[in-house]
Amino acid sequence: MTALPEGLRIRRAHPQDLDDVMWLERASFPTDAWSTSQMSAELYSPHGYYVVVETTDEGSAPTVVGYAGLSSLPGNPVADVQTIAVAAEQRGKGLGRVLFTELLDESRRRGVHEVFLEVRADNPVAQTMYTGFGFEHIATRPRYYQPDGVDAWVMRAALEPATRSAPGPIGQEALGERD
Repeated sequence: MTALPEGLRIRRAHPQDLDDVMWLERASFPTDAWSTSQMSAELYSPHGYYVVVETTDEGSAPTVVGYAGLSSLPGNPVADVQTIAVAAEQRGKGLGRVLFTELLDESRRRGVHEVFLEVRADNPVAQTMYTGFGFEHIATRPRYYQPDGVDAWVMRAALEPATRSAPGPIGQEALGERD
């Protein structure tokens, strides 16, 4: 797994992150950002798994610089990557890979065998990252991203079962969610 650069940490997202996540959502997807109510529902959903990357600089409040989300119903062998975004000034440092790896690890912890996602047809950087994780382009959804009218590539990957007992979700100790 790609390590995070010094001064950053990954943790489980919580509803109190909504404002920070929405700021980054709007900056990353100016024409087709999710609404605040949609994102709030995702952060509260018992079927979702959202993580954030935030700064850890001493003397200043943490700043969310990346987030990603997964949806998977209990007992369902399929999961969907809902979203992933990294602040423009943090791109190229491997944060997207760290976030995506965490979503795939959580999928394995949930017993998922297949993961699906949609990616903009005009985003070759993300397509290359997903392909590197074993995802294949299986379909195209014409004009999926509105109002731009950009096609979506539907991508799929089969997951190998975890070879050993995977650790629990990140940040659970901070949220008081011990088993």
